[in-house]
Amino acid sequence: MTITLGLSCYRATIELGDVTPHNLQQLKRLNQVVFPVSYNDKFYKDILEAGELAKLAYYNDIVVGAVCCRIDVLDGSRRLYIMTLGCLAPYRKRGIGAKMLEHVLNYVEKDGDFHSIFLHVQVNNQSAIDFYKKFGFEIVETKEQYYKRIEPADAHVLMKLLRPQNNLSESEK
Repeated sequence: MTITLGLSCYRATIELGDVTPHNLQQLKRLNQVVFPVSYNDKFYKDILEAGELAKLAYYNDIVVGAVCCRIDVLDGSRRLYIMTLGCLAPYRKRGIGAKMLEHVLNYVEKDGDFHSIFLHVQVNNQSAIDFYKKFGFEIVETKEQYYKRIEPADAHVLMKLLRPQNNLSESEK
């Protein structure tokens, strides 16, 4: 006898949550699994103070990803730097990375005072490069020997320029 269970009405939920002292270990463990580099204690201390710029991604209430950003200022222009954005391999291609990146894009749009968003990606990580390009990021530079103790050590700098909203109508210009 065969029993078939129809799961067609089942929808996965993807939610973002705050990074707190209570779940910081989950973020550390996730980063160890997802990224080929390790992050020091100062990185995690700063993340606890990042507010909306650091989020854990939950897939059906399970932590499967995270995004961590910081604000940089260069020549008087505010830029958002994506330090990490990653998802456990079995959960990729399910919209989790897109949800995290959309959170970042919404943050800078709502703020309205950012010049650009940028990040580093290992030169051989084509899936990450393709992912960011779908959201309008472009490779603007390649830094040789950017990473320590991993191969390849080179990184692309990907950037998305943000256009400030022009509130003037054509007649007011």
